[in-house]
Amino acid sequence: MKIWVDADACPVVIKEIIFRAAERAGIETTLVANQYIRTPPSKLIKAIQVSQGFDIADNEIVRRVESGDLVITSDIPLAAEVIEKGALALSPRGELLTANNVKARLNMRDFYETLRSSGIQTAGPAALSQTDRREFARHLDTLIARAKRQVPAKPPESDKGA
Repeated sequence: MKIWVDADACPVVIKEIIFRAAERAGIETTLVANQYIRTPPSKLIKAIQVSQGFDIADNEIVRRVESGDLVITSDIPLAAEVIEKGALALSPRGELLTANNVKARLNMRDFYETLRSSGIQTAGPAALSQTDRREFARHLDTLIARAKRQVPAKPPESDKGA
């Protein structure tokens, strides 16, 4: 499993949780953004800066993600695309998006977009709470532990010549 972060809108506190988890678990983690993103010095953590433009970072993540990878994003259309490729999607608020719930989230997103485009004011998301942070960290740890259990063990050394 690799971790991919839709980093343009990812809160700093969530990035810090991701960095600690990646180091602790030894998981390659890549932040993708259309601006410079500072990362800690690590062989496991890197950033890719893509050009400016609508969905350029999202498209780069979709292009690179593989089945079994984890994508951290609050972008519901991106989550839907990576789930179709067999990856997992986790929001910075700790919500695990799945094939079962992402369609409903897409419909709700589209509904609110229609309201906004017709001039109706809608409230934005609430500020990230301590509960959101705990839920994110809990889900991230659970997903990492599950991925570690599913990694096939190395084949035993052969006893040739014995």
